[in-house]
Parts: sequence; C-alpha cells; structure tokens
Amino acid sequence: MSEKLSCEWCGSDDVKLEKRSVYWELPEGTRAVEIKETPTACCVSCGMEYQKEAMVKEIEDQLFLIDRSKLGKEVLYEELMQMPRLLKRNYFDFTQ
Repeated sequence: MSEKLSCEWCGSDDVKLEKRSVYWELPEGTRAVEIKETPTACCVSCGMEYQKEAMVKEIEDQLFLIDRSKLGKEVLYEELMQMPRLLKRNYFDFTQ
C-alpha cells in the first residue's frame, strides 16, 4: 500500500511521485552534481516539486559518506545510493 501524499506547501492531496533531475551541492561546496531520476513529490495544485525531508537526509548522508572524487557531473539516483560508503554511517550527524 502506497503512502498518501499531501503537499508540504499548500496541503493539497493532488500530489504525484515522479522521477526528476535535481542538482545537489557537494558537502565541501566545490561543485554541484545532477542526480537524475530522483523520486520527487510533484503537486498538481500549486506546481511545487520537492524531495521529502527523509530523502534529503538520505542523499546528503550518501554524498557525505562516499568517495566523491568518483562522481562525475551527473549520476542516476539509484547508482548514487548504491555507491560504496567509506563509513557505515554519518558519525557527524548527532540527530540520530
């Protein structure tokens, strides 16, 4: 059973989950990468497109934990999430 989405911006229930390209700044701030086919909430009512907070955290943790020198200018979301991590988890995230 899929999760019922409502827009975090306008509250509408007319939200679709689609795959879109997003651009993400690397943790060291040296450049950004295009992450293709990223799950994205798209609100039909207000037109807002965004990633849920849990996904933002997953992407940021993954970018922090991988060897970023192996990243090109673009990567598929699934490929990014499957890249080997240098550490098991983000030990600098004290919210866990």
